[in-house]
Amino acid sequence: MEPPPATQGDAAGSSRPAAAESRSATPGAGAAGADGADSPSEPSTLPTRFPTAPRVVAFGDVHGDLGAARRALALAGAIDGDDHWSGGSLVVVQTGDQLDRGDDEQEILDLFERLRGEAEAAGGAFHVLLGNHELMNAAGDLRYVTPGGLVDFQDVEGLALDDPRLARFPPQAQARAAAFLPGGPYAAVLAQRNTVVIVGESVFVHGGVLPQHVPRGVSSLERLNADVRLWLAGKADTQPISDNVLGQMGVVWTRLYAEDGVQACTLLGQALERLKARRMVVGHTVQKAGITSGCDDRVWRVDVGMAAHYGGSVQVLAIEGDTVTVLRP
Repeated sequence: MEPPPATQGDAAGSSRPAAAESRSATPGAGAAGADGADSPSEPSTLPTRFPTAPRVVAFGDVHGDLGAARRALALAGAIDGDDHWSGGSLVVVQTGDQLDRGDDEQEILDLFERLRGEAEAAGGAFHVLLGNHELMNAAGDLRYVTPGGLVDFQDVEGLALDDPRLARFPPQAQARAAAFLPGGPYAAVLAQRNTVVIVGESVFVHGGVLPQHVPRGVSSLERLNADVRLWLAGKADTQPISDNVLGQMGVVWTRLYAEDGVQACTLLGQALERLKARRMVVGHTVQKAGITSGCDDRVWRVDVGMAAHYGGSVQVLAIEGDTVTVLRP
């Protein structure tokens, strides 16, 4: 279990081999709709609550494993054999942690961004959320980046390698840091994403939403989402790495709902009541037995360790009206 982010990042990683394929495309290229026109949302205006959908599918952490991400999307019925959106009006939510512990991160980010545009053009939606590892990279915490993950971002266009913020990183980590520090090319991609979304009666978040995070209900989440997006876009003076975000009990870090308990279920009930929601879907903590539920099915845990780093199998969660189903290959 990783500790909360340090104030400075070290370019640590495993011994996994570097990615061999070089890509020089602009980050997020291909995310345009069917007419080819880019229409990125302003970081401060992306909605937090979305209407009920006939079918919503969620999956958890993919940690740099493109194959696992593809298998999850295929199991969800979201993509065809050519990695294009085939889900029509389907709504898919990925609960964060695309980064770290694997070498395919740039391909995953680009695929997810393209699918986000294709889903919208088809009348569906692909909500890609921010996890603690996305925000750790933006904060300069590179402890869990693999050697391949450092090499992977050296070909990114538009890197400001003369940025004085890079001085604290070793040379081999500076391209990666330049890509993800606020205002960088891939930080700008992350700035188009929410940290928490509500679809119908279901709340989706990486770690968990506690009552203390939502004193004003959904408006509290709207403010939290906007603050994080503005910071990632380089439009905020300070980083929102507060107790409500990346703190030990923050929305992307808390593990309170990872196991059942009287306190956890009580707090979950209070948070759901404030958000006028029925259930919460979380990632972040690996469920070795597969997707689990708790607190009378009011929380569903979808991080099954599907990435190669953990060796788990792919599973996704499907929500259709009052019915919640675990889908397996």
